[in-house]
Amino acid sequence: MRAGVIAVQGDVSEHADAVRRAAASHGIDAEIVEIREAGAVPDCDVLLLPGGESTTISRLLREEGIDEELKRHVRDGKPVLATCAGLIVASRDARDERVDTLDLLDVTVDRNAFGRQADSFEAPLDVTGLEEPFPAVFIRAPVIDGEALRASNANAEGVSGGHVEVLAEWNGDPVAVKQGPVVGTSFHPELTDDARIHDLAFFAQEHAGADANVEVAE
Repeated sequence: MRAGVIAVQGDVSEHADAVRRAAASHGIDAEIVEIREAGAVPDCDVLLLPGGESTTISRLLREEGIDEELKRHVRDGKPVLATCAGLIVASRDARDERVDTLDLLDVTVDRNAFGRQADSFEAPLDVTGLEEPFPAVFIRAPVIDGEALRASNANAEGVSGGHVEVLAEWNGDPVAVKQGPVVGTSFHPELTDDARIHDLAFFAQEHAGADANVEVAE
């Protein structure tokens, strides 16, 4: 399996290690490709969009031409895991005109909703599809607007298509979601020794094959 990590910013090596561990648990060797320019995405089976600074990430994706390749990857039904700032970039609306969002997830997010870096915390999170709580690490984390999500589910017009499924909440706010082949988290699953979120995004769901292709307007 070839796993591409968008490496313009963020926890590249940590995500690479996590996807290797998740793949190994299924007897699969994961080849990691660090993506900093256009051309590599089409050869990847799965993609990771790490955290960092969302305005910078979105700008670099656009300048390098990676943004359109990411959209095509999702239209082809291939999995993406977007974390923290990656979730912001993958969203439909970041409530910040400086962020050129990709509309991979039909969600609205509030950047840094959990406060400054000094307000970072770890919490045991109940996640749909996982039997035991996940040790979620929140660092200047965004939060998904639950009310806007319920409204958008009535239309389901994102690149991924279909309704947005809430996988986890914290204090009543969605912090992990899935739409089509895309999983987005407010927290940093790569900053633990627990690779279950990567497993959930890439191996616990059947995305490959013709049935996974997403029909969307260009």
